Amino acid sequence: MAEMGSKGVTAGKIASNVQKKLTRAQEKVLQKLGKADETKDEQFEQCVQNFNKQLTEGTRLQKDLRTYLASVKAMHEASKKLSECLQEVYEPEWPGRDEANKIAENNDLLWMDYHQKLVDQALLTMDTYLGQFPDIKSRIAKRGRKLVDYDSARHHYESLQTAKKKDEAKIAKAEEELIKAQKVFEEMNVDLQEELPSLWNSRVGFYVNTFQSIAGLEENFHKEMSKLNQNLNDVLVSLEKQHGSNTFTVKAQPSDSAPDKGNKSPSPPPDGSPAATPEIRVNHEPEPAGGASPGATIPKSPSQSSLPAVVVETFSATVNGAVEGSSGTGRLDLPPGFMFKVQAQHDYTATDTDELQLKAGDVVLVIPFQNPEEQDEGWLMGVKESDWNQHKELEKCRGVFPENFTERVQ
Repeated sequence: MAEMGSKGVTAGKIASNVQKKLTRAQEKVLQKLGKADETKDEQFEQCVQNFNKQLTEGTRLQKDLRTYLASVKAMHEASKKLSECLQEVYEPEWPGRDEANKIAENNDLLWMDYHQKLVDQALLTMDTYLGQFPDIKSRIAKRGRKLVDYDSARHHYESLQTAKKKDEAKIAKAEEELIKAQKVFEEMNVDLQEELPSLWNSRVGFYVNTFQSIAGLEENFHKEMSKLNQNLNDVLVSLEKQHGSNTFTVKAQPSDSAPDKGNKSPSPPPDGSPAATPEIRVNHEPEPAGGASPGATIPKSPSQSSLPAVVVETFSATVNGAVEGSSGTGRLDLPPGFMFKVQAQHDYTATDTDELQLKAGDVVLVIPFQNPEEQDEGWLMGVKESDWNQHKELEKCRGVFPENFTERVQ
């Protein structure tokens, strides 16, 4: 007999799962209508609010830190291009050429070192800090479901006790179920009551360490970069003195109709002239062949320039993504109601019969809940793609799973 997936769902478990969902849904409806009291814990609710606030702030910090790192990388590339430009225009007979090249090499190494240290001392710490949130978030949601189970068992037990015709056997069984539900809920509740305040208090030390690391790295980087810039300035001052001011006389630029015929001997271009100012190219077009003189280059106007490469790439990715995304529409090998695919980013151990057991890398086909009232916040309904391809039976394979353990792939 073929295996029914890692969850090993049996007919008895399916029935139990369906009954549990029905009971929870009924309890929630009664609570919303005010016909059943709901167990409240204001202190815990405050802890949950703090947790959500902390997660939001941490996620934003992670996003902004990645943006900062991307900017550092972009500045590195821009600085490298400037250094390469100086190396190209620095003629072999000019004094200080070797020093200028060495400064350019050290400049490149300094940027690389700064970026890597930011990754090691800030970004990786940030990722580790946020890595603890998905598990706790899923446990908070789990606690909410177990609280509903506990309230439902409590109300059922109370109704049997107050019934006109008492059935002692049913009362005893209901009491047993109540004790069991209460134990499960209280175990989860006690653990979270201890962990959430501790996690909330840890944020202060984390923020201090993170921003101290960033500030210290940036301070050292600018100190070292300042030294390199001073060295480069000294080299250029020496070059200017040794060549004399007459060599750097600014001459009028020849027009297209009257080219300069007299100046045949090459000389360094004056600072500020078109020949000394490199053209800024946003579309990374290659230099024209033939060794054209920089002095003859006419910068393009905004209307003449091509779109930046990043814009072209983004547009291309958007169009291709739209085309690729539409190819899956109407496929007959997907479960009824299929909405999209997700991939597990972390292992998840199922703690209830209605949950999916996930391993990092598992692909899950997401489908809607049969009853939207049963969907808890942060949870999705789906079937693992491997189980669906093997059985094609939703009742045997589907289950709920925490959304924050996965990432949408289609």
